Amino acid sequence: MSNQVPPRGGSGMRDRADEFVPGMSGGAVPPKRRGRRVLVGLLVVVLVLILAAAGAVFALTQSIGNDISRIPDAFRNIPAADRPATFGGTTFLLVGTDTRATEATTGSDAPADVDAGSQRSDVIMLATVQPDGTTGSVVSIPRDSWVDIPGRGMNKINAAYAFGGPSLLIETVEGLTGVRVDHFGVIDFAGFQTLVDSVGGIDVNVAEATSNAGVDFAAGDNHLDGAQALAYVRQRYDLPNGDIDRAKRQQNALRALLNRVQQQASTNPLALYDLSQNVGDTVSIDDTLSNTGLASLAVQYRDLRSSSVSFVTTPVAGLGRKGVQSVVYLDEGKAKGLWGAIRNGSVAQYVDANPSQALGDIPS
Repeated sequence: MSNQVPPRGGSGMRDRADEFVPGMSGGAVPPKRRGRRVLVGLLVVVLVLILAAAGAVFALTQSIGNDISRIPDAFRNIPAADRPATFGGTTFLLVGTDTRATEATTGSDAPADVDAGSQRSDVIMLATVQPDGTTGSVVSIPRDSWVDIPGRGMNKINAAYAFGGPSLLIETVEGLTGVRVDHFGVIDFAGFQTLVDSVGGIDVNVAEATSNAGVDFAAGDNHLDGAQALAYVRQRYDLPNGDIDRAKRQQNALRALLNRVQQQASTNPLALYDLSQNVGDTVSIDDTLSNTGLASLAVQYRDLRSSSVSFVTTPVAGLGRKGVQSVVYLDEGKAKGLWGAIRNGSVAQYVDANPSQALGDIPS
């Protein structure tokens, strides 16, 4: 496997249909920023695992929590009467943003006045931990899903973040799923790379040999450092199902990161020090999640393991085009079953009945 770091701008030509066109307008992303796409991880759950494993929950939360960037008013302007009821668990809307801005937009390096309108949600995951604190799910919603955005009409779901920032994306996802969002988090690709390197890399299994951005992936087991993991999760071309397979790779990398954190926690919790120190530099979360709230989650979810987390992709009916945009049509009938399973805590049973939508042991 090549150790070459993927170039900042990626490789190959971009299909014009990949460019964000809110309302069929809007410009191309400047080449300098195309390489700074972002990937979300299961941010709070990873953080919770670190805190629970390290033992000194409150002290560590105070130290790490003080360094984590907070997103102000993520839930503003969402009509309370239109929001779904809570079901007793905790749900996180986790996104990655493709920004046109020249400055960082997540973590402690982000300016306080960063413009959400300069960003689009390139990766969207709805992560839920059930009330028992030991089981959960991560559902990927394809970024090109053709959905109803409140006040904006039908558009790709990743347009919601550019139109109205976190609050409009949250409102859109809640309207689509009927699942209440409790917290919001974001991390950029550079942050993901840093977190992977801080735990000594991740191990993924690849179905067939592929390559992307100068990095070769062999069929079978691959140990990836941060730069290689970044090339892995960014690949779309040469995968059988394009964006759908890329979403599965992103979930697979997240699962591998959780496994790595748990492995280190069981053998040498002090090895997680670098990861904990990097969380504040790479992660932004909504300002309703206080340091005390983080401590509470650490205690509540101390028994959560990646083996008890179901990774699922939203059911898709087909692909199409709207003007110059490529779009994904969701299978509304099957999706209703998935959203209901999240609300009533039966995602594992849903996966058993719909195995093709679950993340397998060896994704593409």
